Parts: sequence; C-alpha cells; structure tokens
Amino acid sequence: MINALTKFTQPRPDAALLLIRGITGIVFSFHGAQKLFGAFGGPGLEGFAGYLASLGFPFPTVNAYLAGGTEFFGGLALLLGLGTRFVSLPLAFTMLVASFTVHAGSFSNQVGGMEYSLTLAVVSVALALSGGGRHSLERLIPKASTPKASAKSSSPSLAAL
Repeated sequence: MINALTKFTQPRPDAALLLIRGITGIVFSFHGAQKLFGAFGGPGLEGFAGYLASLGFPFPTVNAYLAGGTEFFGGLALLLGLGTRFVSLPLAFTMLVASFTVHAGSFSNQVGGMEYSLTLAVVSVALALSGGGRHSLERLIPKASTPKASAKSSSPSLAAL
C-alpha cells in the first residue's frame, strides 16, 4: 500500500505537459476554426476581418488570416506536440495583442477583460520554455547530431607545431 502511494505521488511532468498542451491546443484550434471557417458559431474570416477593421487594426484581412491561422494550426501543433517551442511564441504574441488591445479595459473576463487571453499567453510562453515533453510527436523526430569535441582533435594544435 505504501509503495503504491509513493509511486502515485511521484511527479509526472511529462504527463502534466501532455494535459496542458492538449487542452491549450484544443482551445486554440477551436477559436482559430471560428475565426477562419466560421465553425462553432464563429464569425468566419470576413466577420473577423470586419471586427478587426472596426477596432482600427491595419490590414484587417491579413491580420485575420495571421491570427486565425496561428490559433488554428498552432493549436493543432500543440495538441500533437509538434514544434511546441516554435509554435508557442506566435500563439503567445497573438494572445498578448488580444490582451492589450481588444481586452485592455479590464482584467476580469466577466466584463470582457484580459484574464483569459493573458492566461493563454502565459501558458504559451511556459510551453515555449518547457517544450512538448516526452509524450509528444516531436520526440519521435531524430535530432541532428553535432560533432562532439574530443580530447584529441583531428586538426593539429599549435603545441604540436
């Protein structure tokens, strides 16, 4: 019994990263699909671009593609654990822009504040710092090997001359 309890209470950082990546990826993909495709009752690309134009964003259609694409495809990449560190940074940037433009009037999400978007930005930065963890598809991709420095170099040293 004590052995089972000890095993249960051991930290599981890779399982924690899988859960965090999973739900964050689902949330981003969901909202990206709303913006890009009008899925789940979302505005679609035209509606989202119109909303950005009403807020005074320059190049609203380009920004709609960028924000929606970042959320949708970045969310899918997080969910799968592909390029976690790479995709987390544009996701964080997108959420910081949303936090300090669209939701800047308040902190509380109940009144349209930045609470939710800022939380997603911070989680994205944390994933950029940690990586996807052991339970990610990126772990299946072989890493490029770098030559290790050895005590005996293949090139002559100045001492040998």
